[in-house]
Amino acid sequence: MNDGKSLSRRTKLSRIYFIDREIASGKFPNTRDLAKKYETSIASISRDIEFMRDTLNAPIEYDTFHRGYCYSEKRYRVPAAFATAEDMLALGMAKTFLSLYRDTPLYETAKQFMDGIAAPLEDGEDPTWYENRIVVPPPPSAPVDSAIWDTVIAGLKGNKIITFDYRNAWDEETFGRRVQPYQLLYDSGVWYLYGFSEERKAIRIFSLCRIKNAAVINETFKLPKDYDYCSQADGSNFGAFAGTVKCTFKIRFYDEASIWVKERRWAKDQTFTDTENGAIITFTSTQYDKVREWLLSQGCYAKPLEPQELVDDWKWHIAELKRMAKKDKQEEAYK
Repeated sequence: MNDGKSLSRRTKLSRIYFIDREIASGKFPNTRDLAKKYETSIASISRDIEFMRDTLNAPIEYDTFHRGYCYSEKRYRVPAAFATAEDMLALGMAKTFLSLYRDTPLYETAKQFMDGIAAPLEDGEDPTWYENRIVVPPPPSAPVDSAIWDTVIAGLKGNKIITFDYRNAWDEETFGRRVQPYQLLYDSGVWYLYGFSEERKAIRIFSLCRIKNAAVINETFKLPKDYDYCSQADGSNFGAFAGTVKCTFKIRFYDEASIWVKERRWAKDQTFTDTENGAIITFTSTQYDKVREWLLSQGCYAKPLEPQELVDDWKWHIAELKRMAKKDKQEEAYK
């Protein structure tokens, strides 16, 4: 029997389990049925069945009456142990990461698929031991309506224009939009649609949880070569925000915050300069609003040095915080 590494060179583990489930169901699937359902080629399915029969010793037979495959041993199932323990652990951990997508229609489908792969090992080891030991703490999330999700996916898949009503974070009213959908983005528990807004004649990002009455219309568009969001972010890693102006940022971090900031990759071109009580990070990014949000979240442990616009923004927020604190103190005094 070949090990998991040999298998990975010849076929895909998930496809083997798919074929196993279909044959064991008693539906007598043939290669054409399997290829259509899995969305792969008949040749690939034929090679997989040959591998299962010759290498895994699966008792696969072709039933001429039903014109499909069956197991001659009715209770036979492909064991998980033909893959290495490392393979199964990797698959299991991938399922753990699915918790990040719990509030989307993607979650249940993907979880069922992963559950179908994680069969018990031959030696009786529980393949789910890691579920309570390797944990992905979930961020605050914004649930996505399944109808909105399906509409966006249909637009992406067919390069078709989507229409919907949208409410910006700072507005109370909704406005109609016609959008050429480029990509779905996931950032800190929220899904976003990244695409070209025909009303604005520019690329925009829309939060899926604020989209209403979405519909795919029978108009297609040509996907531009530079549609990828990551190319627009220009190597900086501050989440979903489509900026256009590149700035050079220089921020001083103090004390323990300087240790924390040096452990992470914020931008492709970041550099650090150690100081007496911290470090200065320098990098370029088009994501000004996100960088400002990140700076302010560090409180008194971070101070902007460049660009001047960021310095001025930071000082304005400090002044506002002082004003609010003074107002609260006065209100407390009057009580």
